Amino acid sequence: MSESMTSNISPKGRFPFKLKIEPRLKSPSGWFSSMLSFLAVVLALLVGAGIIAAAGGEPWRAYAHIARSSFGSVGVFSDTMVKAIPLMLTGLACTVAFRMRLWNIGAEGQFFLGAWGASLVVLAPILPEETPQWIFIIVMSIVGIAMGAIYGFIPGFLKAKLNVNEIISTLMLNYIAVEWNNYFIYDKWSEGGFQMSKVFPRNAWLPRLADYAKEIPEFRGLTVHFGLVFAIIAAVVVWLILYKSQWGYEIRLIGDNPKAAEYAGIPIARNIILVMSLSGALAGLAGMSEITGVVHRLQGHISPGYGFTAIIIAWLAKLNPFAVLLVSVLFGALILAGREIQPSGVPTMIQGVIMVFLIASDFFMRYRIYFARRKEE
Repeated sequence: MSESMTSNISPKGRFPFKLKIEPRLKSPSGWFSSMLSFLAVVLALLVGAGIIAAAGGEPWRAYAHIARSSFGSVGVFSDTMVKAIPLMLTGLACTVAFRMRLWNIGAEGQFFLGAWGASLVVLAPILPEETPQWIFIIVMSIVGIAMGAIYGFIPGFLKAKLNVNEIISTLMLNYIAVEWNNYFIYDKWSEGGFQMSKVFPRNAWLPRLADYAKEIPEFRGLTVHFGLVFAIIAAVVVWLILYKSQWGYEIRLIGDNPKAAEYAGIPIARNIILVMSLSGALAGLAGMSEITGVVHRLQGHISPGYGFTAIIIAWLAKLNPFAVLLVSVLFGALILAGREIQPSGVPTMIQGVIMVFLIASDFFMRYRIYFARRKEE
């Protein structure tokens, strides 16, 4: 079988070697996968540099400015972390689903529903404005997680019971979530006819480091909020689920070999629904942390595409929950730099090129390429 799939890519001639491509019989080691991800980023930066240069810019100066505007001081690094927090949570959402080969492209919509759920607590209102901050945080977190989980449950149920393609269903649900939010932003919760709700009361905000500047002067001006704690805890929980629990074993087995999982009696349909719900819950928590930690009101432009960028992050991190945290910082820097670089689309272009090279690098995970000595004919 493998002999028939082998390809020879070399012209006829006297060259003593020929290039051969063969399917890999087993998955390559972890270091090889990490090396491919690193090379994908490097090549993407080189291609991006070429595009910037072709447009008349100075690529290395642009990259140096991106680095300074994202990591140049404690203050700007704090801003970078603020952009990274929703990426961490949506990246973890994609990681959970992708590990079971469920292609959740709906983290963006689940993010919006989580933000809407958190806003519901304040704007319905579910809790009065004088409610203590810790109660607000707990209730808003629960409702945001629940709304995201429900929005993940829908495509999970459709996939499990009706075999509806989850790529299409999650992608379409993104648009519904945005318009659902817009209905409340422009009508029900609009403040004075403007395209936003009223500002949440201060006790419905997530604490920031700057809030403790009186006690610790070094925290003055630092915008990192409590959502970072959510992200770190979520990464630990996802890691424990995937690699230290029976459910995680079932998730990985279904992702690696669904036929073997079915033969072993693992309930695939139930796991599809549960995993998609968990994925949606994490994205919903991201929406809750963004709306309560940064925006402090419900409005349309609360996401520059966090849910879509999360897809790249999950793949670049090779579905490792802790690597998702680190990669999210890199992409948070690119998003933050978007307001500093002209044209502003350069960071987004770099993200896209990284995605292209990541997809291309998957070829080397599936096939091995080598030179073989040509036999005498």
